Amino acid sequence: MLQLPLLNRFVPVLGHAARSIHSSAGLLFRSTPVLCAEPLKKKKKLDPQIVKQREERKRKRLEKQIRRLEKNARQLKPIEELEVPMDLIDEQVKRRRNVPKPTSELVESRALLEKQWAKYRMQESLADYQLFDRIVAAQTKALNELKLESVELYEQAIQPDPALVPIRVQGPVATPPIKDYEQPDGEYIDVSRKWE
Repeated sequence: MLQLPLLNRFVPVLGHAARSIHSSAGLLFRSTPVLCAEPLKKKKKLDPQIVKQREERKRKRLEKQIRRLEKNARQLKPIEELEVPMDLIDEQVKRRRNVPKPTSELVESRALLEKQWAKYRMQESLADYQLFDRIVAAQTKALNELKLESVELYEQAIQPDPALVPIRVQGPVATPPIKDYEQPDGEYIDVSRKWE
């Protein structure tokens, strides 16, 4: 057992914790942890009317934000890069070019060139259509002649050649459009200033 004079020597060092030191057989010391807990704070009871008013204010604020967003739903934000700098606006008079009015001869020559170009393009497309018609007519005539010679050869000739275009498609290749779908602007990081 621990003798009392030895315990009295530890009292100045341990202070009030000396009371919690226990001893058992031999010189074994055991210490219990000092519990310094504080009672929990009571929650303040709020008046239900005040809680209801706060919730009402939050709801009104959200409704106001929703109305503002709906009002400016399709309004585009101004882009700073597209705004004309003020120094260019000030120098507008200096920068204006004096372009002479085209003469009547120049206007007539341009109109004549446009007409000639339109006529050339029309003749070119007409020649293409005629070439296609001649090719289809020659193919049809050859198939008809083949059919008169041998029906089996004709059936083999009109079969599609899978090696000609090696492609296999199953099902629809495009989804049908969604009715009343509003297309999003896309994903981007908005670094512009707020305009309210």
